[in-house]
Amino acid sequence: MKIQKVEQITKNKHLNMYNIVFIDKEGNAKPWLIASRTQPKCLTGKFDIPDAVVIVPFHQKENKLVIIKEFRVPLGDYQYGFPAGLLDEGESIEEAAQRELKEETGLDIITFKKISKPIYSSSGMTDESVSMVYVECDGEPSNKENTTSEDITIIYLSQSEAMELCKNPDIKVDVKTWLVLSSYAENGRI
Repeated sequence: MKIQKVEQITKNKHLNMYNIVFIDKEGNAKPWLIASRTQPKCLTGKFDIPDAVVIVPFHQKENKLVIIKEFRVPLGDYQYGFPAGLLDEGESIEEAAQRELKEETGLDIITFKKISKPIYSSSGMTDESVSMVYVECDGEPSNKENTTSEDITIIYLSQSEAMELCKNPDIKVDVKTWLVLSSYAENGRI
């Protein structure tokens, strides 16, 4: 299988739609519609730099995991997740993580514990990749650097509180967050 043609459908700043024609196993040309943050990676081959960071912060003084509850337009509702954001041009993963954690929570990174390679959460729809950035943080939570399009509540979670959140069928949770929370709920470590 291989990519035959890529056609850009929209021209927006942070996300665009592309019609990709690929050749299937029997030699037939077939269309596939995707969303991409940049030019599609299947065209550029640039798989080594993530589009965004997802920060998994553990607050040193509180001895708790930090998550956020944020209004997400595509859901028309609030979703539980980790602080996250796009990398700016020329910005390192660490710089993006520091900036986004400060902007969304007011907290400061003290130690970088682990950074994943770029990973994909919905590759049937998008080539968007993120690096999971596990950190220890400190400071007082604050929303003062949130933009007018961000509605964020900062939440500290103990192991038992994470377990209760994972069991709650009435809330929406980001897939990456649920995986980390369920592991934290079971063994008390991130």
